[in-house]
Amino acid sequence: MKYAGYAVRVWLIAFILLFSQTKCNKNEQSTNIPRVRVNLRINVNNPANFDLQATGGWEYYSGGSRGILIYRQGPNEFNAYDRHSPYKPDDGCQVFVDSTNIAAEDPCSGSRFSIYDGSVQKGPATQPLKQYKTNFDGTYLDVYN
Repeated sequence: MKYAGYAVRVWLIAFILLFSQTKCNKNEQSTNIPRVRVNLRINVNNPANFDLQATGGWEYYSGGSRGILIYRQGPNEFNAYDRHSPYKPDDGCQVFVDSTNIAAEDPCSGSRFSIYDGSVQKGPATQPLKQYKTNFDGTYLDVYN
């Protein structure tokens, strides 16, 4: 009798776990941004990278799926994002930093993303910008996946 109660609990837990993994919103966009190898090394002190020398600065670089946006968050902190919009990624839209210099906009959908952390500021997008890893040694910034 103890075994039957145990088996029912195991099946119940398995059932709950299985259905908790399914999506509730069938209209949510996919995150099918192409996976492209990224391995950039940038000398931040080079005059060509002037916009990255101060906190709040940003620049575009080639690489990734639709280009890379790098934002200097603090003295030793950088964020790097793929410019490929996560909203309907099969459309291949590229985000651009807007005139406020604090958000990137997808001109195809009107979605806006914070360049501070990649989060969605305005829909219809619900997924953040794809972020790459960064490492800064005081001179060189490495961007990679």
